[in-house]
Amino acid sequence: MKIQKIKNRSILFTNSLPAGWDLNVQLIMGDRYNYIIDTGLGSLSVAPIKEYIKHDNKPIIVINTHHHWDHIWGNSSLRDCMIISHKLCREMIESNWEEMMQKYNQYLDGEAEMLLPNMTFEKELYFPEDKIRIMYTPGHTIDSISVLDEVENVLNAADNIGDTIGELIPSLGCEKDEYINTLLKYRELDFDTCVSGHNIVLEKQVIEKILSML
Repeated sequence: MKIQKIKNRSILFTNSLPAGWDLNVQLIMGDRYNYIIDTGLGSLSVAPIKEYIKHDNKPIIVINTHHHWDHIWGNSSLRDCMIISHKLCREMIESNWEEMMQKYNQYLDGEAEMLLPNMTFEKELYFPEDKIRIMYTPGHTIDSISVLDEVENVLNAADNIGDTIGELIPSLGCEKDEYINTLLKYRELDFDTCVSGHNIVLEKQVIEKILSML
């Protein structure tokens, strides 16, 4: 696993899978909380993050950016934490869990059992202590959310950015117009660094590039 310090309080954990794709999990070490954005493929996806912050006693807040298996299977390794998602995400994890486990079981990394988010929202959540903004941003899925670190100007757009430089437009689980509205929302945000679920770390200009491609 590659561990990359993006900025002072933002660390990216990247697992390069034999199937040929990368999976990113982001840690933001705030003043009040540590935020883990997505939990990967199981207990072994989460273990390096827990090791990284083992001497840090701040409470952990977990954020599930959407319901897909490769972003939630590590939830049960963080069962004593607040786990946040969009309202739709919680519903979709519950209804799709068994099918996802059966279909993608070969990717399981360690142990996983269904642990649903225990805090949901519809439009936006804000943590003023750490200036962390969590927003509903449909695109890749109808339940997709994004996370903005307003201190270091880092946006985690999750899978609303395509998986590779050559494929910046993701598969869409909503209407194209909804995705364009999400991109326009990103355009108005103050950030210079963009983290995604599978791609390399990018700059804000990627939003304009995707818009032009659409």
